[in-house]
Amino acid sequence: MSTLENEVTFRQQTQLNHNLESQFSNSSTEFILLTDHRTSKFKSLEQLEAAKQESNESSCSRRCDNICRLKTLKRRLPILTWLPKYNRSDALGDLIAGLTVGLTVIPQGLAYSGVVNLPPQYGLYGSFMGCFMYVLLGTCKDCTIGSTAVASLMTYQFAKGSWQRSVLLTFITGFIELLMALFKLGSLVEFVSGPVSAGFTSAVALIVSTSQMKYILGVNSDGASFLQRWISMLKNIGDIRLADSYLGVGCVVVLLIMRSLGRMTIGPKELAQQSRWQRIVNNLIRFVGISRNATVVLVTTVLAMRLEAAGRNPFQLTGYIPPGMPTLALPPFSIEPQPGNATAGIPAIPGQTFLEMVQDLGYGLIIVPLIALLESASVCKAFAKGKPIDMTQEIFATGMANIANSLFCGYRSNSGLARSAINNASGCRTSMSNFYIGLVVVLALSFLTEYFCFIPRAVLAAILISAVIFQVQYQIVVPMWRSKRSDLLPGMLAFVSCLVLPLEIGILVAIAANQLFILYHSARPKVMVEQLETEQGIQFLKITPDRCLIFPSVEFVRNMVIKSGSRSSLPIVIDCTYIYAADFTAAKVISSMVADFRARQQKIIFFNLKPSVASIFEGLNTRLVLCYNTYALNQELRPDQVLSPSLDSLDKSPGTDCVSMASTLSLAKS
Repeated sequence: MSTLENEVTFRQQTQLNHNLESQFSNSSTEFILLTDHRTSKFKSLEQLEAAKQESNESSCSRRCDNICRLKTLKRRLPILTWLPKYNRSDALGDLIAGLTVGLTVIPQGLAYSGVVNLPPQYGLYGSFMGCFMYVLLGTCKDCTIGSTAVASLMTYQFAKGSWQRSVLLTFITGFIELLMALFKLGSLVEFVSGPVSAGFTSAVALIVSTSQMKYILGVNSDGASFLQRWISMLKNIGDIRLADSYLGVGCVVVLLIMRSLGRMTIGPKELAQQSRWQRIVNNLIRFVGISRNATVVLVTTVLAMRLEAAGRNPFQLTGYIPPGMPTLALPPFSIEPQPGNATAGIPAIPGQTFLEMVQDLGYGLIIVPLIALLESASVCKAFAKGKPIDMTQEIFATGMANIANSLFCGYRSNSGLARSAINNASGCRTSMSNFYIGLVVVLALSFLTEYFCFIPRAVLAAILISAVIFQVQYQIVVPMWRSKRSDLLPGMLAFVSCLVLPLEIGILVAIAANQLFILYHSARPKVMVEQLETEQGIQFLKITPDRCLIFPSVEFVRNMVIKSGSRSSLPIVIDCTYIYAADFTAAKVISSMVADFRARQQKIIFFNLKPSVASIFEGLNTRLVLCYNTYALNQELRPDQVLSPSLDSLDKSPGTDCVSMASTLSLAKS
């Protein structure tokens, strides 16, 4: 004797009524879930409470045991897994990859700080501590932590160009990511569909490119959205600086050519078939393509230094960058008021308390970690190669990286797909490559900042534009059109709304619209209605919903059942094979529907209803007739059936009136 929670699975020994069972071919007649619903109500509650207590005790003990295990420690500190097996070959591969990516990180860090509207050094301040933390905590060997287009743009949207708010945003969102890891919220990324993610990423690429056009054109640009910035630049187009425009456009062309050149291969494509000289030339070509950013910066910086020394420099330069490393300190929890200078055009900075700063950051404290989770997931999936992804650990690593960044005045950093692709192409073996990337940035801050001031702003803008323009995911439009055209709608909505509206509002609108699509889809399940006949000649209507019964869909299913039942007096059999879940709203609607059928003396039978779902209906004392095989169904459909008393009536339990006949399992609570 068992309760609703105690399910027994067994193989059916004989097959009866083959013709009827063929109509229920999808109803799991080979394996049947049986539950004796005639158990006393009070006995069920007692056993259920005991089972819950045992489950809670075992769950707590398992958690304590898991915390103390070496396996858990290795999961939270992945370096303990690969470091004991680290060898000279791994070290050489990580060194080459780290130095190569480091040459890319420096100019990109300087350029991304312009997106946040901060001085250039802040892009480097946020590019080394995250790398060091990821060596200890990261799970994806190809992933690198640093400034990205999405992170920089989101920081600008919420911090509004204030370095104090930018650093505080990094600090608080890092702790929020730790909480997300603690509560295992990595699955939140599954609520953002691929089309919405592609539309958002494409919009970010165009917005970032637009934000850098003011440096290439040499004009002022104001506004919070894509359209506002272009309108502002067009109004000031008369102030264009031709020297910066020529240099910027020329650098974009050169960078794109070098990128294409780096993908060329001399000789056979298979490495084993190439000669020694062909491999040397191919490695040299690939290095030129990968180091294109550093090469362009180096050449243009030397040119600008010579022109500046001759007093004939026509370019806007980066300007003074403080030498040395930033000081280790807690992030600013308030802003001191500073007077402005009307002559120099410097506005006054009003003071703010901690609560005022948090209020200004607003819902960015929630959106920024969610977008970071989305970005990290896309990078990890790109390089997973069939291996499982521990998104909880990735959130934890990103959170710790950003907390460490904030202690050195760095702003928000995430996993970057383009930078990680370079790391992978350069032959990284483990996460140790991040250590060398961070070391390159530290050395640059310590010894090269006096030369960074000569880098033309148009060159940094060209580096950024040539990097993010390939994030416009136009290539998915045709496959999406061929696969499911309706998915283009949320993708285009995300793209347009992020361009027209402020970015944070655009992504919220797109996600909300996407969820509405999901709700509408779940609210309109496919319901198959068939008129079948048993071997005894008894006709009935079989109604099969294709998904669970929850509040958006249950009214639709109810209307279909009532509409089909009202047209005929035949018994109704609801095939519940695909109903794997239900909620309170569904229980109320089903209870009302069963009462309607009982009032007009028309049979309604639930075939193969999972006991876990039946227990939800039991809470409202709903009287259901349940069948779990075709023999029981045949017996229940017979017009001359005689109901036998249930065990509940024998137990004389108050408030119960269970009936059963032959193999039919009936749950009847009045």
